[in-house]
Parts: sequence; C-alpha cells; structure tokens
Amino acid sequence: MNQVDALPDVPEPVELEETQENKNLLNTVFRSMKRSRDMFFHHRDEYPEFPDIDEHYRQVKMKTEYKNIVALAAETKRRKEEEALNLPKNEPVIAIGEPTNDSGAQLSIAGPSSSGSDVGTKKSVAVVASASKGPQDNTVRAMLPSRAPMVVKPKWHAPWKLYRVLSGHTGWVRSVDVEPGNEWMVSGGADRIIKIWDVATGKLRLSLTGHISAVRAVKVSPRHPFIFSAGEDKQVKCWDLETNKVVRHYHGHLSAVQDLAIHPTLDILVTCARDSTARVWDMRTKAQIHCLGGHSSTVAAVQCQSINPQVITSSHDSTIRLWDLVAGRSVVTLTNHKKAVRALTLHPTLRMFGSASPDNIKQWKCPDGEFYQNLSGHNAVINSLVCNEDGVLVSGADNGTMQFWDWNSGFCFDKQTTKVQPGSIDSEAGIYSMCFDQSGTRLITAEADKTIKMYKEDLSATEETHPVMWRPDVLRKKMY
Repeated sequence: MNQVDALPDVPEPVELEETQENKNLLNTVFRSMKRSRDMFFHHRDEYPEFPDIDEHYRQVKMKTEYKNIVALAAETKRRKEEEALNLPKNEPVIAIGEPTNDSGAQLSIAGPSSSGSDVGTKKSVAVVASASKGPQDNTVRAMLPSRAPMVVKPKWHAPWKLYRVLSGHTGWVRSVDVEPGNEWMVSGGADRIIKIWDVATGKLRLSLTGHISAVRAVKVSPRHPFIFSAGEDKQVKCWDLETNKVVRHYHGHLSAVQDLAIHPTLDILVTCARDSTARVWDMRTKAQIHCLGGHSSTVAAVQCQSINPQVITSSHDSTIRLWDLVAGRSVVTLTNHKKAVRALTLHPTLRMFGSASPDNIKQWKCPDGEFYQNLSGHNAVINSLVCNEDGVLVSGADNGTMQFWDWNSGFCFDKQTTKVQPGSIDSEAGIYSMCFDQSGTRLITAEADKTIKMYKEDLSATEETHPVMWRPDVLRKKMY
C-alpha cells in the first residue's frame, strides 16, 4: 500500500469570502505552514535520497537528537573492523575449509607476500574466492569463521598392566574401596561378606558378616573409624573398626540399595536405591534428613563433594540430577544421555565430573552441569568410572573391557580385556566396581569372576616404546 493511499480522506477546500477577518486567518495559517516548512526542510539538501516527508522527518530527528549515538556506533564498528584486520606481519596462511560466504566460494586468509610489499597499508589481507563460484565477498564476516575448531593434543600416559589377583569371595565382587591411610582396602560381594585386604601384600585381614543379601556398596569414612555398607537387603550399616561390629542401622529404603557416598566435610551419608530415591542421613543420629525424589527409575550412582552441587545422582531413566543439599530439591536435570547412566565420577582437582552410559561417556562442568565433551568408543554397559589426579579416566564394562582415557583431550590411550580366573566361564568377565588407591598409581577392580584385580603403570614404558597413536580430527564436535 502506498503512503498516499494510507492517508485519511481530506475534505474539499471551502472558499472563504474576502473579508478582513478571513484574510487575517489565511495569513496566520500561511505563516504556520511556512514555519513548519522551515523547521523540517532546512536539511533537504543534505538528504536528496529521501524525498518522502515522513522519512525525511525521521532522518532530521536522528541527526539533531541522536547524532552522538550514531557517531559512537559508527566508531565502534570501525574499530572492530580494524582489530579484525590487524593481523601480524608473519601470520601463516589459515584455511577456512568449507565455503562460508553466500555464493559458496571457498575463502582463505593469507598474510603478506614474501616480497614484503604492502599495497598502501601496513597489514595486508587477501581474500581468495573462486571466480567460477560467485562474486568476491570482502566483508569481515565472510573472511573469519564463526568459531575456530580446537583440538587438544593428548598427554602421554604409561599403559597399565595387571600385577595381582586376589581370591577369597565366593560370589561376584560388587564394590571396593581404599582407606585414607592407603594401608588396607575393603570389598563387598554377592556372598554377603565384607572383606578387608592388605594393599601392600594382598593378604586377607578380616571378614565381616551381617548382611543377608548381596553387598552392593562399601565406603571407608575419611574422617571416622567407620565402614559403611549397603546391600540388596535394603539395609545400610555402619561398622566400627575398633570393635568390628555394626553400631548403626539406617532404615528407610523400600528396595535394594545400589550405591552410597560419604560427604567429605559434613557428617552425612547419601544412599540411592531401586525405589527411585536418594536419601540423606545423619551419621550420628541415624535420622533421615532428606528424601531426594525426582528420578523415575532406579538410582544407580551417587557422588558427594564439598562444593556445589554437593550431591549428584544418576539413574536408569537416563537422567542426571544435581541436588541442593540445603533445600533437598533438584536444581539441574541433565538429559543428554539416551540410555541408563550407571556410573559417576568426580575429578580430584577440577570442578568437573563424568558420567557413563552405553551410548557415551560425558564430561560436565560444575556447578551448573555445563556439558564439556563426549568420549565415544566404549560400546558396552559401563558399570564403573574412576579418575585420578593425573587425568587418567578409566571405564569398566559388563563384558570385561576397560578403556583408559586422557581426561582433557578425551583420547583413549589404552584398551584392555580382563582375563577370568581358572574355573570361571567367559561370561563372568564383568567389572562391577573400580577405585584408585590414595596415590593414584594403583587401580583396583571388583569383578564377576569372584576376584579382585590390581593394576599399575608399566614403569618400563616410554613415549618411544609406546607412542600416542593420535590422529587429530578437525571436524570433531564437543557439543551435542
């Protein structure tokens, strides 16, 4: 619709009698129109391309009232363009691979030629475009990529090797943990027995009985002489290491308890179970502080840390939840996984954690659960995930496979398959739990062939004998 068509209907002019009163009225109207014309049309010569009165009025108002803002915007744009074009003298050629401009031409940014000739400028930028694919595009947006691909080179790690096998359980070994002094470790199995082993020699020190079903989780308190255990009998027990007896029971779960975690600074205990809940307990009074409900299926793993979020849970409903320990409610729900998330691990030094499911191993940043990267390749049901201070991430699966990853780059530098002990069938080559000792140099695994295996780094390996077989993939994406 034209602007003329949009104007309201103007009534026909009325002829006035030539009286003195009418002459004065016409004179007043003419002077008012003249003042309006002088006010709005004194910049007409500066805007010949805007003959329309409405557009001209807007341009005049912009120049008179907002000229400072317009000048500031123009100066900012000019400064950003100069910074983008301010390339170093000896900048190498940077290829931007795929076509980025609208015409589909392939672009590249090149530094000055070897002759050193700068045509009228101190820095020169050449934009190369294929003439057959379209016209040349000299805009800064076309020259620079929206986001440069970044590939982190993996750190070299020595391969790991098996050096000890501990036999003593008469059922699947479901959990293992090392005490803070690094002198002994504790294990729990499907034979309903908790065993304590000497880390240095591998000898059995003690066996504790009390559970009436498989023991699914055991943890040693870092600040108390206690061992906490949980099992498929719905019971959570606290064992006193001075008397080797149960001193506390924590009642409340309605189904088999899958995992437990001890808060590093507070006297609280967090357990998760098949009843789709995680429960927070007071160690001393045995009282339930919170019942963390929100998952729609079995809660398989739980982790506690002293910084927010203090409690992290993963479930068979393929979600991960970050909980506010004070309010007792979920603050973040991560739904990136497509299958059951059975394992969680915290990085010892970074504010990050990892999660594992059959589709991918994912790394996250705290406290908001920001996704970091995917670790793909371990296509199995991953039951356990651990990480040490050196950045070695280990994933153990239901089929007996272990993969060793570099945390920062996500590169898998070693793959191993466990060997079952004599008398066991191949289907019992499953890894249910893993942990590092306090030094981070020994890896302990609890397996389905009723054994506990211990691994250590191969000290004879070097970068020459075991090079990193790394091929950078520029097109690899960290965000999914």
